[in-house]
Amino acid sequence: MEPFSYRLASNEQDASQAAQSSNTALVAGGTDLLPLWRVGVIGPDIVVDIDRLPLNQITLRAGALEIGALCRMSDVADDPLVRYHFPAVVEALLASASPQVRNRATVGGNLLQRTRCPYFRNGTSGCNKRTPGSGCSALHGENRLHAVFGGSDHCVATHASDLAVALVAADARLALRGPNGERRMLLDDFYVLPQSRPDLETVLAAGELIVGVEIPVSPLARRSRYLKIRDRASFEFAVVSVAASLETSSSHIKSVRLVAGGAGTKPWRLRTSEESLQGATLETASFQAAADKAAEGAHALSRNGFKLELLRRVVFRALSGL
Repeated sequence: MEPFSYRLASNEQDASQAAQSSNTALVAGGTDLLPLWRVGVIGPDIVVDIDRLPLNQITLRAGALEIGALCRMSDVADDPLVRYHFPAVVEALLASASPQVRNRATVGGNLLQRTRCPYFRNGTSGCNKRTPGSGCSALHGENRLHAVFGGSDHCVATHASDLAVALVAADARLALRGPNGERRMLLDDFYVLPQSRPDLETVLAAGELIVGVEIPVSPLARRSRYLKIRDRASFEFAVVSVAASLETSSSHIKSVRLVAGGAGTKPWRLRTSEESLQGATLETASFQAAADKAAEGAHALSRNGFKLELLRRVVFRALSGL
């Protein structure tokens, strides 16, 4: 490990100013940063500890639930307001990592975590996300767990966060603050497709911090679930997951969100399936028709074609359980 400087941020402005410097890392829970550091994927010159910033409150205000970026994942999963209004968010949190990690990891850190692609994390294989221009070893290598949506000739790594999938299905927004003030945006617009620059993962500007997540309280989010399929029962990332939310009027579907995890380079809205359910009757045949469309536009690699059928089945199961 190379020498580095450590600073404790006294306020947001201090953290924002430090984050504008190149090769600076912000740390709170550290559950993603430290493993990356140990294997040599990152090597910051300056580490800024933001764990004491006052961004750890959960508040219901003006029809939305505001969750501070430094809230621990376990605290959010246990919060009565979150449990009542956003079942899918709770299920996604409880499906993430392990209880020990959730007790330490923060919401903001989870949304900014890096991919679990082994070629990115081994520090030696060609990876355009880690070293631009070095190639993508997964394209013709071991790609069983890689993306079938949103990939490019430069990167096919999946996004790792369970929480992000559930939050996109709840129409969540991020609150960002930095040198140019504060802005809010849909979480769905926060992540960037790899295209020719997979090293650019979000639209977060230099010196900008995620300070919170805002989730509108709605019937759509209240009737929701998160279903995750993985290779083992705990501490494992999704092979395929689906967050499903429905709002109904009488026996018809008034509004719907279907978002896939483990399948895309970002949380992936299954818009064709959503469109097929809009105005449809609340019955098994409607759910099956939506599931049949779930893999439209997907591009399977040499070893992950099974994800297409798996995705269809997970969509059907998720909808049937609502």
